[in-house]
Amino acid sequence: MGRLAQQSLVYGIGGVVSRLVAIGLIPIYTRDLHKGGYGTVAILLSGEALMVIALRAGVQNAFFRFYYLTSDPIKRRTVVRTAFWYTMTAATVGLALGLVFAPEIASALGLSGHTNLVRVTAVFLWGDMNYEQQASIFRAEQRSTSYAIASVSNVLITICATVLLVVVLKLGPMGMIVGNFTGTLCVYVVLLLYRARLLGFEFDRRLYLAMEHFGLPLLPSALALWATKFSDRLFLNHYFDTKTVGVYSLGVQIASALVLLITAFQLAWPAFAYAIEDDDEARHTYAYVLTYYLFLMTWAAVGLSLLAPFLAHFLAPTWHGRSSANVIPLLAFGNVIFAGYSAMTIGIGRARKTGANWIITGVGALVDVVLNIVLIPRIGISGAAIALLVAYATMFLGISWRAQHVFFVPYQWRRIVTLLSVGAALSVAGGVFSIPTPLALVLAIAYPLVLFVFGFYLAPERRQMAALARRALRLQHS
Repeated sequence: MGRLAQQSLVYGIGGVVSRLVAIGLIPIYTRDLHKGGYGTVAILLSGEALMVIALRAGVQNAFFRFYYLTSDPIKRRTVVRTAFWYTMTAATVGLALGLVFAPEIASALGLSGHTNLVRVTAVFLWGDMNYEQQASIFRAEQRSTSYAIASVSNVLITICATVLLVVVLKLGPMGMIVGNFTGTLCVYVVLLLYRARLLGFEFDRRLYLAMEHFGLPLLPSALALWATKFSDRLFLNHYFDTKTVGVYSLGVQIASALVLLITAFQLAWPAFAYAIEDDDEARHTYAYVLTYYLFLMTWAAVGLSLLAPFLAHFLAPTWHGRSSANVIPLLAFGNVIFAGYSAMTIGIGRARKTGANWIITGVGALVDVVLNIVLIPRIGISGAAIALLVAYATMFLGISWRAQHVFFVPYQWRRIVTLLSVGAALSVAGGVFSIPTPLALVLAIAYPLVLFVFGFYLAPERRQMAALARRALRLQHS
């Protein structure tokens, strides 16, 4: 648990910096971009995420599993090279399609007249795919510090480029997209030079087919996840306009503070979980990891929910962010449920029985699409947030049932229900009574203490916390 926390922390440095910077740049975006421009960028990046999933075809997921199937450095090098050359080819195909069919893509997304934005988004796609494949080698090698250095460098270059293009040169949405891929391309070139000897030309066709056999069943699942995560922007644009998408995207961006925890965990978790060779040890570890992962996620969600009105007004004072604030609690707890879903998929990956994943995520996507169609015309952006929360809950229940059948883990369900229920109750109470910001902050900090009342902590944990408290008191008196 300590090693996983340490690796997640180091892996998450880049994600933490990236998310904090993204949130910190919101006042700049909301000042220099109108709501429609912000919404347009959100729609384009949603489309880019869809193309990345389709072009990867599950190879990146298979990369980690096949890397750890052998300890032979020569065979591992073959895995790295095969994944690299496939990714390079697929990304280049995506770039060409984006450049050639930009007018048609813009029209399909409801963004006619933004052809050049589609083209620069295609460049973003190429850099994004190739950079992530290079960075994943550090993850496979469990070199979290090197990964963090690359991530932070990417973020710092991106900040400078984005501020220059959006604030100084006033390039609007174009500057926002170009700024976002400038850092990625710069760091990617450095990583290519660093890995020059490792990345010789080698493509093992049999290995590639085996990787696709593992990864392709995950592709429908990934596409369904995309539909669940991003289709709401397309529905909002269809039923309303890009301004509405912009307001909703502001709420998504604030709630994405939780995503930095998810990202840090997901970067460390596969390599850590698959490295545990003994199945009994793995079951015991997986159970405790899920409980405390959801504990941290729920604590963060409570804080975001209670402070939502303050954050929305502070980050976008000219946008009258009350509407964005209304969806933040729903989106935050949706991220908590998704975090639980992503953690539980590891048992299915360990058993190498991923074939049914697409059914579970497909049902979740179907629920999301139906609820978007029903709710968005009636209650606007709140309908999109409710649809996302219900869809994630559906997926979590489905993956729990499936994972327990293929690789049983004694998850601590009573404790999980307790921490989620208490967190939701605190968030609802804060919204109903419109508590002031100072009290909201106190209530958020007090969440772990409130769990004492509801018997969340186990006896050994209570004894450890009491010992720490006594030690702290002795240090204070001394």
